[in-house]
Amino acid sequence: MILYEYPFNESIRTMLRLEHLFDRLGTLMGRDAALDHHFALVTLFEIMDVASRADLKSDLLKELERHKAQLQSYRGLPGVEDQRLDQIIQHIEGAFQRLNALAGKAGAALTSNEWLMSIRSRISIPGGTCEFDLPAYFNWQQHAPAQRRKDLMNWAQSLMPLAEALKVLLSLLRDAGAPHKVAATAGQFQQSLPANKVYHLLRVRLDPALGLIPEISGHRLMVSIRLMRQDDEGRLRQISEDSAFELTLCS
Repeated sequence: MILYEYPFNESIRTMLRLEHLFDRLGTLMGRDAALDHHFALVTLFEIMDVASRADLKSDLLKELERHKAQLQSYRGLPGVEDQRLDQIIQHIEGAFQRLNALAGKAGAALTSNEWLMSIRSRISIPGGTCEFDLPAYFNWQQHAPAQRRKDLMNWAQSLMPLAEALKVLLSLLRDAGAPHKVAATAGQFQQSLPANKVYHLLRVRLDPALGLIPEISGHRLMVSIRLMRQDDEGRLRQISEDSAFELTLCS
């Protein structure tokens, strides 16, 4: 099944973008090629750009606190396993403490590294990191893969509290939704959302054998999904047949 996720607000949109970047960073750092490690650095700088939003850290801390308070209110209720509840709360507390202990914005410690910042200033320029522009960077790319990987892990270390907080929050959010099957009539699906409940994330799972692509739009009162298929020229066109898919709304 292919999973598509759609955020209902800017905060979740930012969190999903950062999760995507951290996943890419982890994949690229694990490889050996100098080119992969070049793009790992590109990803590292992209994370710093996204994480530079002034209120991001405080928003994540507030969300961790909110989830902790909500979970604590479940203690002692029928059907709630206190041991499992304590484990989740401990994960939230650990993520909160490590993110709160981070000085300034995520990645701020890297801005004092002049060598990294010289690369960052040129990496968005087409061909700007050639050996004649940045000979020291070219020399670093000739190092053994293990040494480059060690450097990358050291640089990424200051971003790990952010990655951990994101992992905890998005896991809690995704677990809050219950998947169910729905049908799209002639490729079109619409659903009204209750006014007294706020949803943060929509998840759609599609059978890859169908070759369908969801075009999702939504807000706090309505969600609309059109199922599309690419033609031979790559243009998306709404299908005319009925089709089913799995929908999850996470609050």
